[in-house]
Parts: sequence; structure tokens; C-alpha cells
Amino acid sequence: MRRYAEVWAIPAVRQVLLLGALCRIPMFGASVLLTLHVVQRLDPRYTAAGVIAMAATLAIGIAGPWRGRMLDRFGLRRTLLPSLIVMPICWVIAPWVGYWPLLVLVVISGLFTVPAFSMVRQALAGATSGPQRNTAMALDSVIAEICFMIGPAAGVFAGTQWGTTWTLMIFQLCLVLGGVVMFWVNPPLRSEGEDTDTEQAPPSRWVTPAVLAIFAATVATIVAVTATDLGVVAGLRELGAQWVIGPAMAVWGLGSAIGGLFYGAISHRVPTWVPVLGLGVTTALIALATDPWSMTLLLLLAGVFCAPAFVATTTALSVLVPARFRGEAFGWHGSMITAGGALTAPTIGLAIDKAGWPAGFVAGGVVAVVIALAWPLVRRVHRRRAHPVSEPVG
Repeated sequence: MRRYAEVWAIPAVRQVLLLGALCRIPMFGASVLLTLHVVQRLDPRYTAAGVIAMAATLAIGIAGPWRGRMLDRFGLRRTLLPSLIVMPICWVIAPWVGYWPLLVLVVISGLFTVPAFSMVRQALAGATSGPQRNTAMALDSVIAEICFMIGPAAGVFAGTQWGTTWTLMIFQLCLVLGGVVMFWVNPPLRSEGEDTDTEQAPPSRWVTPAVLAIFAATVATIVAVTATDLGVVAGLRELGAQWVIGPAMAVWGLGSAIGGLFYGAISHRVPTWVPVLGLGVTTALIALATDPWSMTLLLLLAGVFCAPAFVATTTALSVLVPARFRGEAFGWHGSMITAGGALTAPTIGLAIDKAGWPAGFVAGGVVAVVIALAWPLVRRVHRRRAHPVSEPVG
């Protein structure tokens, strides 16, 4: 834990992690509340709620790159200002309108949402370097897991006790409040010695084969995570243990937190493809579960590789991309996660419908394994082409 104590002692790191938590708790809670609000007050079909959730996710995914580009060019405050104007207007109105107006407002709000993840990761990358950066990213991942446990639970409790209309508005306005605090504090996104001129190089300069490999690994990770999300629900319902879904998901999250803490404490560099491969293998192994308890134990094992896979891609991206383009790069990274999850879910669901719940775990795991194993092979080929061995003449 010494490495975490050293990172936590850095004022900029401590500040931005707390600001991130302030934004993420209401963000996660509002996501669950939105589904409850649609089902309870507007349309009892979960398909209708799913359409709104997908629209919100895709809007956030589309916004990620250009909001990140704004972070690079204009800084935190000028990037946040549109969010602090548009979001309150949307969410003071949205909980009180019908389904279709809500859908429109959700999309508009998603396009202007507070880019908490990009800002936190960019600020952490600017405040740290070397092994400390990996530890800081791991700590951020663990805190995000904790926020994910607190936010939805608080949202469901508040929505059940006081109704979803007021609580949805309050949770979204709490996210705006977190953005206001971040606007006021204005944490630095780069260290003083890093280049900040975004005009000297074309925007595509940072897009290298290595960066594309990171994005592929990110997609592989979210495919495995999405497969687990759907597979747990389908599998435990099939096994007649629907009541275990909540505890099983909590165990999965616990495993992820443990794995993230361990990964951040490692002093030597671990290749990015290693945790992705571990996540793929352990996700596929969940298909071997025969009862709720064996599934829960296998979820704990798979969770151990979950946070490290995300941390590995985030840290690698922060190293590969120049500081002046990190905002856009992290925006694309976030889009890979949000849009990737939204677009993957129907495919995993189809696999479950056609071949049963084990097929969901196998499909997600195999995708992650294939991409992880392809990574070192592709890099080796790329290096050989970049540095060909000269043949002796004669």
C-alpha cells in the first residue's frame, strides 16, 4: 500500500480523484433512475427503457472525441461551460415530460454531459509519470468501482422512497453541481513541462498502430464485461437463483477492486495484452458454472482481471499519446467503452437466445482472447516491417 500512499500524497491527484467521485456517484445513480422512471411512469416495457438508455449511451459516446478535443484546445473551463448551461435546462424539464420529448432531451443532455472520466484521467496523466501514473490510474479505477456500488444503490433507494420524477432531476443536478465544483477548482490537465500547442501538428498525428491496438484492447475488454453483465442475469435466472444476481454482481465488483489494487501496486511494467487475455480466459470459464455458488466464485476470479484490463489500456494511452492530444484520445477511449457496450449487447443477447447462457460468456471471452493474442503478433510484424533485416549481398 506504500505506492498508493505516495500517490495519494500528491495534492493534484487527491483533488482530482475526489472531484471525480463527486461527479460519478450521481452519474451512475441517474443512469439507473432513468430506466426506473421510464418503466414506472411512461412505458412498462423494458424495450422502451432500453431504447432511451441506448440513445443516452450513444450520445455520450459520440460526444467523447469532440469534447476531448475541446479539452485539448480550450481547457477545462471553456469545455465545461456548455455542460453547465445545457444540462440544467434539460433535466429541470425532462422528468416531467412524455416518452418522446424525454428521448430528445436525453440525447441533447448526453451530447453535453460533464466529461468526468476524460477530465479525471487527463488530469491524473498530467500529475504523474512512470509507475506512479499506473498506480494513480488503478486507484481511480477502484474509486470508480466504489462509486458504481454507491450510486445505483442510492438511486434505487431514493426513487423507491420518493418517486423517480424528483429524484431523477436531483441526481442529474448533483452531477451538474459536481461539474460546477470542477469548474471552480479548475485542476491542471497537463504538467508544466508538457507541450500544449495543438496547432503545430495535425489531429491525426497521435493515431498510430500502437494506439489503434490500445483501442482494440479496450473494445475486447468491454465485450467481455458486457457478456458478463448479460450472462449473469440469464444464467442465474436459468438456474432458478434470480435473488443471487445482486450479490453475484457485487462479488464481481469486489474482485475487480482487488485486482485493480494489486495491479496498481506492481512496480514493473506488465504488457497491456496480459490482463486482457486473463479477462478473456476467466470470462469464458464462467460458462462452466453448474450452480449459483460456482458461478459466483468464477465471477470473483474474472473480476480480478477486469479493472487491470481497463487500467492497462488507460495508462498505455496516456504514455503513447502526446499531452496536447490526450483529451481527444481519452474521449475516443471513452467512446470505445460506452458505444462498444451498447452495440455489443444485442450480439451477446443473440448468442444467449440461440445457444443458452453459457454461450454469452464464451462469446465475450473468445473475442477478448483472440484480440489479446493477436496484439503481440501484430506488433512483431509491424516492427519487422519498420526495421527490416538487411540481407547479405552475394
